[in-house]
Amino acid sequence: MKKFVPVLLGLGLFAFAGRTAAQAPSPDRTPQDLSQIVAELDGAVFDAFNQCADPAQLARHAAYFDTGVEFYHDNGGVTWTRDEMIGRTRENVCGKYQRRLVPGSLKVFPIRGYGAIAQGEHTFCATGGDDCGGMADFTMVWREQEGRWQITRVLSYGHRPAPATP
Repeated sequence: MKKFVPVLLGLGLFAFAGRTAAQAPSPDRTPQDLSQIVAELDGAVFDAFNQCADPAQLARHAAYFDTGVEFYHDNGGVTWTRDEMIGRTRENVCGKYQRRLVPGSLKVFPIRGYGAIAQGEHTFCATGGDDCGGMADFTMVWREQEGRWQITRVLSYGHRPAPATP
């Protein structure tokens, strides 16, 4: 039996390595390519968010998040699942607020073998108007798995009044 333990351990590590390699994002991307991909994803996830009063758009928004997404919000606390996060979005946001990315604020950093980190600033405006009373910083961890991108962690923090616009 002792002779088989190293063999089994080796096979287990080999199987895990193969699984990890199959899930790893493309290493051939330039930083510019990755930034473009994440900027497009950010636009798409929040396009759906901004229309989430429509159940189809809320479902589209939800699909961008892993089922086990962790969302850390300095004012609202923590949600531990996509269902919980989407429930709060439906109740507190949909039809009331829209998110706007602060131009030039999005920064993207690669995570080797996993995906990317997106950081930036955004404002939240009353739906149908230009009243953008709130601003916050955000960090999102995006995972690429078999060509599909999903958000696995979100931090929304530093909530403050938005600067007055002239």
